[in-house]
Amino acid sequence: MPRDYASQPPTAFQRRPHLTKDDDWIRAFLREAKIGHIATSENGQPFINPTTFWYDEANHQIVFHSNVAGRVRSNVEANPQVSLEASELGKFLPSNVALEFSLQFRSVVVFGSARLVDDPTEARQLLYGLIGKYFPAMTAGKEYREITDKELRATSIYAIQIESWTGKENWAERADQSDEWVSLDEKWFE
Repeated sequence: MPRDYASQPPTAFQRRPHLTKDDDWIRAFLREAKIGHIATSENGQPFINPTTFWYDEANHQIVFHSNVAGRVRSNVEANPQVSLEASELGKFLPSNVALEFSLQFRSVVVFGSARLVDDPTEARQLLYGLIGKYFPAMTAGKEYREITDKELRATSIYAIQIESWTGKENWAERADQSDEWVSLDEKWFE
């Protein structure tokens, strides 16, 4: 009989709890991660979209933007429950056991409720925060033009209020191996 996942929080039942990371690790990871994937759904149709994002620590929210019209906006307006995944991948880890082949990874999944930011002052502040994550040495009004009203009308800015999150890291140098099998070619496991 399968577990009752529907009545549990999204971070329940971690398959490998020893890989789970704490809140400080998650915060640090989100500050540095370059690309996230926003998962939305409407009427049972899932949708995922890669995006740049900013973890606004002061407000415990994820900020991103998309087109002024499109699937992301339509889905968020119909169902604000979303998730964001960000990850870093390392090397592939071969094993002498088929089910132990692995991959080095670090990842965070955030669960929350997204809202469209419609206040122009807040939208500008959040967009400057997003730009600052990727271009910290550049300043609005100095190295680039300040955000105009026309530009704000041409994009949708979202803030995901974080309800829960989980972080995992598997950065082992080697996948689990079996003593019951000896490979004829050990070069794969060096």
